[in-house]
Parts: sequence; C-alpha cells; structure tokens
Amino acid sequence: MTKSGRSPEPGIEHLAFDAADRTRLSEAAQGAAAIFNCAGPPYHRWTDEWPPLASSLCAAAEASGAVLVMLGNLYGYGPVDGPMTEELPLAATSRKGRIRAAVWQQARELHEQGRIKAVEVRASDFFGPGVTDGGHLAERVMPRLLRGKPVSTFGDPDAPHSWCYLPDVARALVEVAGAEQAWGRAWHVPNEPARSAREMADLLAAESGTGPVAVRPLPPAVLAVASLLSPLIREMKEIRYQFDRPFVVDASAYEAAFKVRATPLDEQVKATVDWWRDRLAGTA
Repeated sequence: MTKSGRSPEPGIEHLAFDAADRTRLSEAAQGAAAIFNCAGPPYHRWTDEWPPLASSLCAAAEASGAVLVMLGNLYGYGPVDGPMTEELPLAATSRKGRIRAAVWQQARELHEQGRIKAVEVRASDFFGPGVTDGGHLAERVMPRLLRGKPVSTFGDPDAPHSWCYLPDVARALVEVAGAEQAWGRAWHVPNEPARSAREMADLLAAESGTGPVAVRPLPPAVLAVASLLSPLIREMKEIRYQFDRPFVVDASAYEAAFKVRATPLDEQVKATVDWWRDRLAGTA
C-alpha cells in the first residue's frame, strides 16, 4: 500500500491511500495475518507524520487482530559505547530517535495490555538490490564507484559500521511475523561483522572490476552548504554520531532464537553490484 499506488504485479494487490487514515487502513487490514509497517516519512516530516501513522497502524492491528510487525531502526538507543543489543535503554538524544522510540513504546504498551500483537525488527543502514536514495552505499556512492570515481561518505570512512542487507531484513520481518514467541519485544536483524565504509567500498569496487577507489569524508564546509539546500542533509546532522564513531549491532539474541542468518558478504556484494549495473543500464 502506498499513497500513489504501483503497477500490477503477480500475486500482489496494490492499494493507494494514506496509511494515517485509520478507518481506511483498518478496512484494508481485515482478514490479514500480519501488518508490516515499513513506512518511512521524509526526515523533516517525522514530527508531524509519525504520530498519526503509528496510531493508525495500532488501530488497524487492534481492529483486525493481525500482528503488527514494525521495521525499526537504531536511532532510539542514542550514542552508545560498544555493540548495541536489544537490552539497551531507549535513551535517544536526537529528536528523530525519540520519535522512533515513542512509536515502538506505543505499540509495546498496547501489546502488554493485550489489545494488539506487536513486534519490532531493528535494522542498521540498508544496502543491496533495491536500495537507492535511502542508503549510504547507494545513489551517492554506487554510480561513481562503478565508474572508478572517488566517493564521499558521511562521517568517518574508517569507523566500524554494521550494514543490513535488504533481503535479510525482509526475511527477518516475515520470520517473526509467524513466530508468536517473538512478539512483544524488539529484535536485531542478523548482519555480517561490522566493516567501515571504506572497506565496503573496496569490496564493491573489487567486485565491479573498477579497482580501489578513493573514499573521502564529506568536508564540513560542503555539509554546511548542502544542509541549506537539502532537508535530508540538514536532518542528518543530529544523527551524525552514527557515522563518526563505531556503530556495531549485536544480533546474537535473534540468531539464538530464529533461523534467518545474514547472507554471506560476498553474495551481498555481488548481488548489489549486479543490480546497480542493471539499473544504470536501464534494465533494473
């Protein structure tokens, strides 16, 4: 379901409406086993759009009896020292982090009251086939990398960072939807060991055959100018800590309980390069 709708696909019914309309969403959810919340309002509209959207999703879950499966992120923890686990408090220092924490806390409280069934799957930064403008290893990096051109990164290019392969995220969402023992808490998506943006760029460049490319942090002056022109860059400033320091995810709790595992990194890299080549050739 999207506001604009999509072209027909085999086995998929697309609906066009605003998910913040709780009446319409509740009607659409009747008979569903699960509601997957993968919505992502633009950063600069989070304050206005997340509260009504979250309330609508909870209302639809309550009216339909479907389990609400929420795709979350790691903003809610705020800056931490050491690997992130699901046991960390939601102590965000950023506005966006507090908003995402509140979205999950609303659903969890309703779950604990027995009014809905809810679970959250938290992922680090996405990359892989299908990840375009929303990923740090996507539109700003891949076209240049495939031409052997230098690339720029947000923050320290040598800081260890956990990356989530998009197909693994989808598999985790589906797995917890059907596992009652998963409900009522948050889980981290399994990922390969943390690697810096520079290491990831080197692997992607090696797979593409373009050889090593220069990886440089975006200069502060460039970021300052860009933030004047781009709401996205302006909003990124408050979560820059995620890229200026180690940002490592511990998914051992998920791996101890469920079957999904991270796709081997060489397969992730190959599929990503192949998809971007097809996209840039106009065939993806």
